[in-house]
Amino acid sequence: MALRPRLDFRRSWLAGHAPALVVVPLGLIVTVCVVDVLAPPDIHLGPLLVAAPAITVAFTGARVTALMGALAVGAQVLIGALRGVLTTANVQTQIAALVVVSVVCVAVCVVRDRHERQLHRVRSVAEAAQSVLLRPLPAHAGALQIAGLYLPAEEETDLGGDLYAVARTADHSTRLLIGDVRGNGLAAINNAALLLGAFRAAAHRQATLPRLAVHLDAAFRWDTSQWRSPEEQDISEDFATAILLDIPDHEPVVHLITCGHPPPLLLRNDHLTPLVPEVSHLPIGFGGAFGVGAYDVQTFPFEVGDLLLLYTDGVIEARNADGVFYPFTNRSPQWAKTDPDELLRLLQDDLLAHVHGHLNDDAAVVAIRRLAA
Repeated sequence: MALRPRLDFRRSWLAGHAPALVVVPLGLIVTVCVVDVLAPPDIHLGPLLVAAPAITVAFTGARVTALMGALAVGAQVLIGALRGVLTTANVQTQIAALVVVSVVCVAVCVVRDRHERQLHRVRSVAEAAQSVLLRPLPAHAGALQIAGLYLPAEEETDLGGDLYAVARTADHSTRLLIGDVRGNGLAAINNAALLLGAFRAAAHRQATLPRLAVHLDAAFRWDTSQWRSPEEQDISEDFATAILLDIPDHEPVVHLITCGHPPPLLLRNDHLTPLVPEVSHLPIGFGGAFGVGAYDVQTFPFEVGDLLLLYTDGVIEARNADGVFYPFTNRSPQWAKTDPDELLRLLQDDLLAHVHGHLNDDAAVVAIRRLAA
């Protein structure tokens, strides 16, 4: 589930209402013609015809804009002929100016449409990259019902430094990863892709959760530092906060390793419990550098009907215009009895309403409900 930019909504709305909106410049042309012909000789409304192509360019393409420009020029010629002033310098100047404005409006439409086609192609590539890197989560995995939500901070992007992934193991359990790579832009996307690739390659075959954490840390450090000099490696700040989870199908528990990431929230009925581990390890990418050779696994109850919320700091650090943080822990219990997909839809609407549609950071949420085995 991803945020669709508001620009897409605007464009689709304009495209759907373009036929109705064409009535506005047409009505303007007819009104100016009638009033100018019937008005006294010293009143001239012909210059207002320039508004017709100028208005049309806002909601339609070059062809309709050119048509409106031609109709406006024709209306100006008609007004001049009916009033017997067509050959005067004033009317001819108005006609010439109207032609120039119409040509400029058509040129603006052509350039705008070309840029929009280029943007559409770029977004198509971005969406394809997102589907490869941040694959949609399965609706069900073993005894779990799962849904994921990704909200990019930038309106015209679909992928950033937040990530999540799911993998099944041979011993009937589900492993999940949620993380937040430091920084933004292409570097963050590259590191997110690295972490996701390492997880997908190893999650299903690592014997233990700690071994998986060691593998991810080592793979992340090796790839982000292999081309740096020793001095650059010492000052490298590439890292990712993350949580690794293992949820058995036939045991009502969740095992997790926290690497500098916000704790999951367990919703049982209307009660919320943060699953705060006794030990929070260093973020992925720092573990081996600081001599972390083992990771402690924390185990918490996770019974049938319970709902688990995993999230990144883009959710809890989202602020409105007054600087007030989004009250995630206060809002989420009211949605505890809804299914994961509906919960994330409600959360998305509520979060975006809180920040008035503008996030300062990417945000990701994964909702997991345990069903009867």
